[in-house]
Amino acid sequence: MLVAMRSLFDLPDETKSRYQNPKPYRSYNGKCSVVPLHESFGIDDPHRLSTARDFTHLMWPHGNPSFCEALHTASSNMLELSSLIMRMILESFGMGAEFQSHIHESSTVFRLMKYLVPPPFQNTGGGTLGMVAHTDKNDITILCQNDVQGLEFIPRDAQDKWVRVRVPEDAFIVIVGDSLKAWSNGRLHAVKHRVVMRGNRERYSWGLFSIPKEGAMIRVPTELIDTDHPLRYRPFKFSDYMSYYVSNIRDDALEVYASI
Repeated sequence: MLVAMRSLFDLPDETKSRYQNPKPYRSYNGKCSVVPLHESFGIDDPHRLSTARDFTHLMWPHGNPSFCEALHTASSNMLELSSLIMRMILESFGMGAEFQSHIHESSTVFRLMKYLVPPPFQNTGGGTLGMVAHTDKNDITILCQNDVQGLEFIPRDAQDKWVRVRVPEDAFIVIVGDSLKAWSNGRLHAVKHRVVMRGNRERYSWGLFSIPKEGAMIRVPTELIDTDHPLRYRPFKFSDYMSYYVSNIRDDALEVYASI
């Protein structure tokens, strides 16, 4: 996947900008003033071969079979892993029978991300922000990366204490998003994370984001409500929450929008 990503991001900006999608966090997002080291693509469901082919043809009208195969294979394998993890989560709550229903109400976005080397005047020991601090908004994120580190997070029991993650080679990172946190009545934690760039090498990462389909409701199951875990979140549509967040970007968006 790494070779394929390099060939994609090496394309001219004019070519990359052909890919547009009105949904949040899709399209081609080039370097901007907030995160000038970052650029990315968000592609809906490229585990479907037709989708992978359409995207490849848009970037390379004369074809690029190796890129198409890499995109389709990587997204398919990571979807399988994401589904397995979701099944394990449901079974851990005694709700394994809900797995097929969850899959039916889910879609995916496959994101390809590149982080540039900071300019010399910014490339200090403290590092340069590659991606702003945030929680993911979806259910589950599966990430993979090259050997350039940079991911940091705040542990659940710490306040504003950033911890650098040392990701082993060929490892996958699993991140719970706001939607799954709300569905689990807060039993699962949506970790706040960011990317900080150091050194003189570019960072590449790619991830599968499992996302509730348009119109899907996020509702705490009665099985996850008891005296020790009173109801924390009202039911809400994921699409409505995303619309709220895009217009009100804030760290506590889920709590403000849906907490009881």
